[in-house]
Amino acid sequence: MASSSIKYFSFIVALTTFFAISLKPCSCHNKTHWNTAGITWYGDREGPGTTGGACGFGDAVAKHPYKCMVSAGGPSLFKDGKGCGACYRLKCDHPLCTKKPIKVMISDECAGCTKEAVHFDLSGKAFGALAKRGKGDQLRNLGELKVSYKRACCKHPKTKIAIHVDAGANPYYMSFTAKYANGDGNFACIEVQPAGGQYIKMEEMRSAVWKLNSGTPLKGPFNIRLTSAVSGKKIVAKCVIPEKWSPGAIYHSTVNFPVPKKQK
Repeated sequence: MASSSIKYFSFIVALTTFFAISLKPCSCHNKTHWNTAGITWYGDREGPGTTGGACGFGDAVAKHPYKCMVSAGGPSLFKDGKGCGACYRLKCDHPLCTKKPIKVMISDECAGCTKEAVHFDLSGKAFGALAKRGKGDQLRNLGELKVSYKRACCKHPKTKIAIHVDAGANPYYMSFTAKYANGDGNFACIEVQPAGGQYIKMEEMRSAVWKLNSGTPLKGPFNIRLTSAVSGKKIVAKCVIPEKWSPGAIYHSTVNFPVPKKQK
């Protein structure tokens, strides 16, 4: 009887473990299926859509490594700001399209993009990148298309995470955007450690900007601990914000998440 009880208990533990693993949220490293979405485009024909997007990346979207390959996301992609920085692969079957996937990062919000459950309002550059050589303007002139999409890993080889301090930051109020993250591209948690202190959890705003109202003046240099949104991996950018930091400045770390293996 005791032996049977032990076997039954072992079976329940194994079954629970199996479901716990199975129900873990998929990261961009896992195989995902292609789904259907609508796309439009905005801004200049070869531009980044806007350099004032809701995610707070600023003019970085027009520079390396993003190079204007960005998109505003409808509500299901923007996710009240939690979708900022996430990357997706898109492919188009229209006769004007190459049928080869492109990759874009969510950098802005398209609150009115609700015609479909999932909608990308692409930059002009990204929309045209779906087209065959010399057919970009013809494709953009269509205005709206259906595409296949799936979550992708963000890859910025040879690029380290940068901390862009908000122009309104001060010793009592720290806020910044962490840019160029490999992997999931967005964060579940960001913590800041002032000189001689403990790590303090920051609050995510409705964008890619994270903030901390300390109540007392914080002194640098600052370590920043970043937790990836889906995989849960953690890295620390040590002393990335110096003792004598400036609002609006960009500080480059020496770390990034591992570059994922090539996806199909």
